[in-house]
Parts: sequence; structure tokens; C-alpha cells
Amino acid sequence: MDIESKHKTAIPRYQQIAAEVAARIANGEYEEGEKIYARSSLASQYSVSPETARRAICILSDLGIVSSEKGNGIIIKSQKKAADYIRQNGKRQTIDTIKENLLKSVSRQKQEMEYLNDCLKELIGASVHFRSMNPFMPFEIRITSECAHLNKTVTEIQFWQRTGATVIAVSRNDTVIKSPGPYVALSENDTIYFITQDDTPDRVREFLYSSK
Repeated sequence: MDIESKHKTAIPRYQQIAAEVAARIANGEYEEGEKIYARSSLASQYSVSPETARRAICILSDLGIVSSEKGNGIIIKSQKKAADYIRQNGKRQTIDTIKENLLKSVSRQKQEMEYLNDCLKELIGASVHFRSMNPFMPFEIRITSECAHLNKTVTEIQFWQRTGATVIAVSRNDTVIKSPGPYVALSENDTIYFITQDDTPDRVREFLYSSK
């Protein structure tokens, strides 16, 4: 059961009947002091059980809209109170509608998050599989002014010894330098491509940017 169906609540039939009768009273269809129904007649008119009709009458009676005495039917007492009830009932239904819309939104977001989570799992699985099929697929990292070893050569900073990674290419000024060797310097705006022993770029990133 999802969030929406779990929390969505229908207005009980007896409340609907109470609201409909109150609306007819508020609209002047019935005048104060007028006798309108016996309980059995109300049940028959709305095709509900006598108990449902009784509960509807109880609501109107408790609010002072009608009076109900056994054997004397339902007598209109206050059009004003009927109008007040209709306004309050409308506000309550508005709140219920807002609540229902919020729950629908939460349900949609939950479904979207589940979908995104499934997509992420598929992406991770595909990436792992692809990398297992292509073990020499390089990582890349951009050299910025924040690099701790700017303008130093791979040999000077002991790149391989400190990271376990091997630089296989450098992209500089729209030119790719393949197998650049140990004496290539790391210049700002370079992109270096490398492969690692542990198949993760974290050590390289930390080495280049965490020790400045």
C-alpha cells in the first residue's frame, strides 16, 4: 500500500448527508420552524440505513441547526447556524484537499527517488562492468592554480611513488601529449590522464590538492 492510498480518507456518508441538508436549510429551501423529515424518510430519501440517517441528524442537532424528537420529525431551528456549518465544512474539505495533494506529491517524490536509486544502481553496475572489461581505461584530472605541485615534473614530485599511478597522457593547449615521460611538468590548465593500481583516482586527487 502506497502513501497516497494509505492516508486518503473519504468523507463519511452521514457527514455528506448532514452537509447537504444544512445547505438546503442555509439556501432557504426550508424555513425555521418547518418540519422536514422523519428519520425513516431521510434514510429512504438518501438510500442509507436508519443508523446513517440518525448520525446525520445528530450532527445537525448538536450544532443547533435542527431539533429532533422521537415521533416529531426534524424541525428547522437556525438557518444562520446551517450557513456557519457549511462555511466551516467547506474550510475543512479545503484542508483535506490540500492534505491529499501533499500526500500525492510525497508519493510521487518517493516513486521518483526509488526510480533514481534504481538508475544509480544500474549505472554503478554498468560502470564496474565496463571498467572490468576495460582495465586500462584512464582517469583524468584538471590541473588548476590550487595544485600543490604546479610547474614541477612528475619525477620531482615522485608521482608514481606517492600515488601508485602512471601518467599516460597530458592534454595541453588542445594538444594531447601521449606517453609524456617522467620529465613533463604539471602546468595550469593541463588535463592529465593516468591509470592506477587500485582503480581509484582518490590518491592522485589528494596528492595534488590536499597538501598545499
